[in-house]
Amino acid sequence: MTLLDIMRVSPVIPVIAIDSIDQAVPLARALVAGGIRVLEVTLRTEHGIPAIRAMAEQVPDAILGVGTLTLPEEFAAARDAGAVFGVSPGLTPALIDAARHSGLPLLPGVMTPSEVMAAREAGFHQLKLFPAVPAGGLGMLNAIAGPLPDVMFCPTGGISQETAPQFLACKNVACVGGSWLTPKNAMQSGDWQQITELARAASALRQA
Repeated sequence: MTLLDIMRVSPVIPVIAIDSIDQAVPLARALVAGGIRVLEVTLRTEHGIPAIRAMAEQVPDAILGVGTLTLPEEFAAARDAGAVFGVSPGLTPALIDAARHSGLPLLPGVMTPSEVMAAREAGFHQLKLFPAVPAGGLGMLNAIAGPLPDVMFCPTGGISQETAPQFLACKNVACVGGSWLTPKNAMQSGDWQQITELARAASALRQA
């Protein structure tokens, strides 16, 4: 499965920060039950890699990505834990090398046309517009589609369930990233049914 194939599995990729390792497996099961199979588990907490490992072992239907990759050494660790793709907030020469050597497909973050062109020159044609809304949102995506039609995006940052359909309607958007599927209060209280319902609503979003 290519990175573009992964991006097209579901309209929304949840951006997940695990505060307790006990949340990992029930959260993944709740999201998959709602039709959201592609999960981005970030390294914003110390539980990121252990959570990916637990999800990979116990929730085989989940397609796991590792988010907030900022250091080269994180790539191999995430791959070995069970991640099948990576996401970074930006792109540097060291991250390019790490992606190539680890074999972990990378969805790098970009914010400007020059960054899009630099990423494309480095061989990346699937990119994360981040932070999407501050970077120009719909206007930026539509403007970039003209001169750079061979690039597909997963805009992330500031997108909600209400605004997601507008982004998904852009011809150069394969999916969106969002944290609204995993509200902290629901995760802390173990309200997995609420998360399944949010996932079900998100999985019903389709590109126009």
